[in-house]
Amino acid sequence: MTLRFKRLDPGAILPAYAHEGDAGMDLCANQAVTIEPGAYTLVGTGWALALPPGTEGQVRPRSGLALKHGVTVLNSPGTIDEGYRGELGVVLINHGKTPFNVTPGMRIAQLVIATVTRATIVEERGELTPSARGQDGFGSTGT
Repeated sequence: MTLRFKRLDPGAILPAYAHEGDAGMDLCANQAVTIEPGAYTLVGTGWALALPPGTEGQVRPRSGLALKHGVTVLNSPGTIDEGYRGELGVVLINHGKTPFNVTPGMRIAQLVIATVTRATIVEERGELTPSARGQDGFGSTGT
């Protein structure tokens, strides 16, 4: 699969895989911003992307930012639809106790490309097919 990125800012860092076999490529911030504890903000990357037909981009947190700073992707995973051509942005939230400084070039999220299955939607007029689980949910299996 080939991904075609369009540079929107000359200083933007091209998304890249850090290691062979990684599922996600790193997305880097293209701006400086301070996120106060409990606050969230949209951080631009300086890139647009043309996804191949039948795929989506999933914007996911970086585990190191979450563990060390309490910073994560608010709408995790963020979804980039196949037809979107605007700037890739990451909604970061600071769950930590101190302000977090985002700097240009900082790796702030991961982008995973996934296949999309489109469903045919049908309204069932009768009963749904039965299952062993039934309507049990929200903690029905215990802790």
